[in-house]
Amino acid sequence: MTTFDRQRDHAESHAIAPEQIPVIDLGPLAEGPEGQAAVGRAMRRASTDIGFFYVRNHGIPAEVLERAVAASRRFFALPPADKQAAAVNERHRGWLGPNQSRMYKGAQVDLKESFNFGLELAAEDPAVAQGPALMGPNNWPVAAPDLRPAAYGYYEAALACGRRMLSALALALDLPADWFASRFTRPIARGSLLYYPPQPADLGRDHFGVGPHTDYGCLTLLWQDQNGGLEVRARDGRWVMAPPLPDTLVINVGDLLARWSNDRFVSTPHRVVNRSGRERYSIAVFFDPNFDAIVDPRDLPGGGDPLYPPVGAGAHILGRFDAAFAYRQRQEAAAG
Repeated sequence: MTTFDRQRDHAESHAIAPEQIPVIDLGPLAEGPEGQAAVGRAMRRASTDIGFFYVRNHGIPAEVLERAVAASRRFFALPPADKQAAAVNERHRGWLGPNQSRMYKGAQVDLKESFNFGLELAAEDPAVAQGPALMGPNNWPVAAPDLRPAAYGYYEAALACGRRMLSALALALDLPADWFASRFTRPIARGSLLYYPPQPADLGRDHFGVGPHTDYGCLTLLWQDQNGGLEVRARDGRWVMAPPLPDTLVINVGDLLARWSNDRFVSTPHRVVNRSGRERYSIAVFFDPNFDAIVDPRDLPGGGDPLYPPVGAGAHILGRFDAAFAYRQRQEAAAG
């Protein structure tokens, strides 16, 4: 696991050079194998260099995004008691208040709030009845009835975008275009509405909206508002700003995909510092495979000797959750 002990100080961050985080047009994905291959080559370059890229023509309608953002703003403006009524449960569904996550050992707690949800499955669904965590009904707040249709509509559109990228991603790894499809039939993809309060300058140099971390899974699809705050650690060790670009999403490689690629793709540390003086909102969709998907570097051609043993996707994600989130540590203490 990456150590961030020397990456805490957010006193300095730098403007990004345009070539450091490229913008990839997903439009050619609709043009057949040649377009998929072209997008795959662009994804491979970005994923082996910095592990981040923007995408345009992502297919999420503007009105779907606007509804989700408006509903998110209304939810986070609710009184704490109304949000607490939908507090996060054992399936990682619901509201996480401030100071409830810590991205690495020794870090300060994060300042953000989040509302987390995923694939909507009934409790009696056979996959849910078998017991794997991270699957089942969502935990929608009663006090914000508009949140469910707005947030879930965005989530479904983001999943469609992720599925479109899978063909290019497979080609980028010298696999058949449909190779990932069977491993993402019921993904443990998680949606997260995120709220960052304005961060006072005197709070300290090692306190973050979200502390330095790498994402746990395969691909993250991020919409961010115009306030900025996302920072990425470049290859030279400097923190560079990843500013919002109109009509784009930010995509980054997570630890599972880096592992699957035998470290050909890089999972890059990033953080959020809300220096804007305003409330910051973003929406992340963590596009991860089926709970029981096996992530094995030996699946990929030409990867050399495997650097990692096979791991179950769900078990990996749960292990990272157990280390990061206070509610899971309280559950473990109660069980013990």
